[in-house]
Amino acid sequence: MGSKNAATPIISATILTKRPCIIGNVPRIGDVTTLLSILESMGSEISWLDSTTLRIVNRDIDPSKIDVHLVRRIRSSILLVGPILARFGSFAIGTPGGCHIGVRPLDAHLEAFKSLGVKITYDETRGIYHMRRETNKRAENVILKEFSVTATENLLMLGAVMPSLEVELAAAEPHVQDLGNFLKVLGVQIDGLGTHWLKIRGSKKITGGKREVRYSIISDPIEAGTFMVLGALTGKKLILERAPLKYLTAPIYKIKEFGVNLEIKNGNIIVGRDIPKLRGTKIQTLPYPGFPTDLQAPFGVLATQSKGETLIFDTLYEGRLRYIKELVKMGARAKILDPHRALISGRTPLRGAVIRSLDLRAGATLVIAALLAKGKSILHDAEQIDRGYGMLEERLRLLGADIKRIK
Repeated sequence: MGSKNAATPIISATILTKRPCIIGNVPRIGDVTTLLSILESMGSEISWLDSTTLRIVNRDIDPSKIDVHLVRRIRSSILLVGPILARFGSFAIGTPGGCHIGVRPLDAHLEAFKSLGVKITYDETRGIYHMRRETNKRAENVILKEFSVTATENLLMLGAVMPSLEVELAAAEPHVQDLGNFLKVLGVQIDGLGTHWLKIRGSKKITGGKREVRYSIISDPIEAGTFMVLGALTGKKLILERAPLKYLTAPIYKIKEFGVNLEIKNGNIIVGRDIPKLRGTKIQTLPYPGFPTDLQAPFGVLATQSKGETLIFDTLYEGRLRYIKELVKMGARAKILDPHRALISGRTPLRGAVIRSLDLRAGATLVIAALLAKGKSILHDAEQIDRGYGMLEERLRLLGADIKRIK
């Protein structure tokens, strides 16, 4: 399935042009659906050509008509700022929503925009940011305060209409690279994709034209990593076809370190069960190409079935460990040491329990735990999972899982 984290910035980037955009391998998930509704509220013409292909035309959109309530539902709505400022010069947007995984301030975005001459005011009463790009400002260099993925993506899109822009301490994640490759199709010149330094040379010509823009989104490395863990723990050989191996170096290395029997053959990942040999290790999340924070929780379930202790150190988000408390309800021997670290001792049999999906990745994690557990589990707030995993229960049933949605 197409990458959620790549789909939302690429869909946002279609705002840069009036040309029809045909985007393939789009995941039909909650965040994509909400983002498309936001675009439609501004006047976008959107149609599904088949189950995974979108046609988007942003010829006559009006950002002043944006649905503020929808904006507050997803974090990805922050990605609208870059392309709308680039094309229209001004924008008013509410504070984005998203998963509650810790403090996720907009400072990196706001400071970067200000350094490029964007005037920003905040209406505290309405919770609205007003932004206006001053075209007489000629700053050509931004140093981000952190490796912010969405700030990097916004700068790529804003840079699409600037003569020249350098971004230092840029994020290098796979979805940042995919957005950059889409912008190249639009006519933007970009050097340094996949590194922490970017050189962008934009063009005002990207707005016009009638020729269709065609692009296909990368497969989802986070979903592939999640299914790698599922295959390692559920007792059946699982083949992940056409997995995005280029972006899975760290997760593949780590799952082998746990002792999982994994084979790469003809571009596919084959995972088999070998639970008695699983052993604890250390999981430390890092910006790409390090181990991704989005896979920390699924690998936490793997740790419950591994002999010895596993120390988890999520360097990025202090709210990403809350799922540990749900695993403890299921019998896991685990404790949260501080907002960024947890210790899991295994191997521990899991039992069915009433648990809660606290965020997108934690929800998928707890589904894996429930499939391992003895007895019935009930997972509340399952709609969180729909934001990033399309038709998860249907696909799991194809693997023999006893799972159903009750409301």
